[in-house]
Amino acid sequence: MTTPSLVSDFEAYSQWRMDLSRRIGEYRQWLNREDLNDSQRDLRLQQLIDRLAEDKLHVAFIAEFSRGKSELINAIFLSDLKQRLLPSTAGRTTMCPTELLYDPAKKPMIELLPIETRGSNATISEYRGYPDEWTQVTMDTTSPDSVTQAMQEVCRVKNVSIDDATRYGLFNPEDKESSLNLNDDGTVSIPAWRHAIINFPHPFLEKGLVVYDTPGLNAIGVEPELTFNLLPNAHAVLFVLAADTGVTKSDIEVWRNHIYARGNNRGRLVALNKIDGLWDELKTEAQIQAELDGQVKSCAELLGVDASQVFPVSAQKGLLAKINGDQNLLARSQLAGLEKALSEELISSKQAIVRDQTEAELGDLLDNSLALLHSRRKGVEEQLGELRGLQGKNQDVVEHIMAKISNDKETFEKGLQQFQALRSIYSQQSIKLFSQIGMDVLRSEVREAREAMVKSRFTKGIRDAMTGFFKQVETHLDGANGQIEEINKMMEAMYRKLNSEHGINLISIPPFSMLRYRKEMQRLEEAYDQKFNTFYTFLTTEQYTLTSRFFETLASRVVQVFDILNKDVENWLKAIMSPMESQVREHQMQLRRRLESVKRIHKAADTLEDRIGELDGMHAEVQRQIDELNRITNGIRATLSPQAMPGQAVMAA
Repeated sequence: MTTPSLVSDFEAYSQWRMDLSRRIGEYRQWLNREDLNDSQRDLRLQQLIDRLAEDKLHVAFIAEFSRGKSELINAIFLSDLKQRLLPSTAGRTTMCPTELLYDPAKKPMIELLPIETRGSNATISEYRGYPDEWTQVTMDTTSPDSVTQAMQEVCRVKNVSIDDATRYGLFNPEDKESSLNLNDDGTVSIPAWRHAIINFPHPFLEKGLVVYDTPGLNAIGVEPELTFNLLPNAHAVLFVLAADTGVTKSDIEVWRNHIYARGNNRGRLVALNKIDGLWDELKTEAQIQAELDGQVKSCAELLGVDASQVFPVSAQKGLLAKINGDQNLLARSQLAGLEKALSEELISSKQAIVRDQTEAELGDLLDNSLALLHSRRKGVEEQLGELRGLQGKNQDVVEHIMAKISNDKETFEKGLQQFQALRSIYSQQSIKLFSQIGMDVLRSEVREAREAMVKSRFTKGIRDAMTGFFKQVETHLDGANGQIEEINKMMEAMYRKLNSEHGINLISIPPFSMLRYRKEMQRLEEAYDQKFNTFYTFLTTEQYTLTSRFFETLASRVVQVFDILNKDVENWLKAIMSPMESQVREHQMQLRRRLESVKRIHKAADTLEDRIGELDGMHAEVQRQIDELNRITNGIRATLSPQAMPGQAVMAA
């Protein structure tokens, strides 16, 4: 038994995404059928369809140990399995950051990255490209025992020397509290695995849900990718507290430094778990509720959030209630309220992103298609006007019209030389643009920053290296922004020239903003600076190793951002040049048709009335295409409208 609203919201979002993909596919098929497609437009449409098919919803569960986080994941998403998927027992359970997802290309299994990989500076993202570095544990999903046994592997620990634990960043000899983790034999118990990926066939996961289970400050503090990638990019983050512990010092540190300090706090919720510990049979319900309200208020004040963002729940009782179909116990667990809020935040946040991205890309393609058909209709109407003007006229008039069209054609073809020159300049400007943001350039900057850090193990030298790195990245973004403005001005001038001299339709050039990439660079720099400030003035060998690992993770994220930037710039360059090329081809074709029509009439190869009849048919055909395209466009835009989005409907309810 899963809460109906959560199921229906996921189903609605999945259906909305399928409907949108289907409508884009219909548009693509229509373009092919009407012979209006081209390779660039077709590629962009295929990329849109692929993006929708691969769409994922990411939700991260963050908590210190023993807050019931894994049990909460079981209760919210996996109760229909009638068993616990993620291990949940007293004490520490999930020992390493864990991803729960479904990839149909792989068998149900758990992929585990050995903790020893922390001895290198390579990031988890890099290791994803090397399957042989991961330990695979397969499972039989039809056998509860097989699943349980496989899941226990995530909890496995191992005993290592203090030196190894320190090298992995999991033990700090200077921290007095670390001595509490020492075993009698002088070893340290640490997680056996650095990262776990659970591939499991479940309806939510099959629809694109990805759940991250992150075990507290210890994992977040030593695994930079959680700080730089996972938490900031999750569509929803659920921070789990426990009613029996309240808000501890480490809870506040995780919340302030890694969740609430990341700028965009939409989708950041707090669950106050284990409220069943307050269910005292010697107290009235009113007394229990008053105590619970006091805990919620206290938690909200300590975290600096509104009390409405804190959801008291009992994950264990909620899971039990769902498995047994006990509605009264489920209501008392208060799980439904958290699920509803999580669904609204997760789905509405993701839908808004998908909607905006799709609308920006698809709106441009639809507008260009319509502009092309309007240009074609205008050309046919001009031909009809010319030919109807010839009715009752002598041959001299026909020859005059033919000469005029021939002159227009010659003038336009001379203008094509300017267009070809523009293409050459456009190519040069594009090369200059990529010289600022190209991946080779960025990797060179990363290499230089890394070398500077190696040369200096003092705080100032490392800080200078990082400051220089971000300054160079900012310089490249500034240079790219200047090139983009130059290309914009050049293309706008050419569009105006073609419009004034040849009547070619003006097309709105889609804007390209560097703001999102600058913001991401700013966020990364702030995250690194915040972490760097936690180190001492003089770095120890262990701290230097951790600093290097953070730099490698940060550099990897910068490379990812620039890779996205490169692809977005490529798409933008195609989006501004492709419509102009289509318009020029269409105008050239219309001039040839006009000249051919008058020539045939002049030679008496066709009667004037026959040719007018043909053009009337062409006009009707183009109008049919325009009407059909408007219908397709209206359908797509209706699907993309906020009113049609299920997440918006949920929030408005």
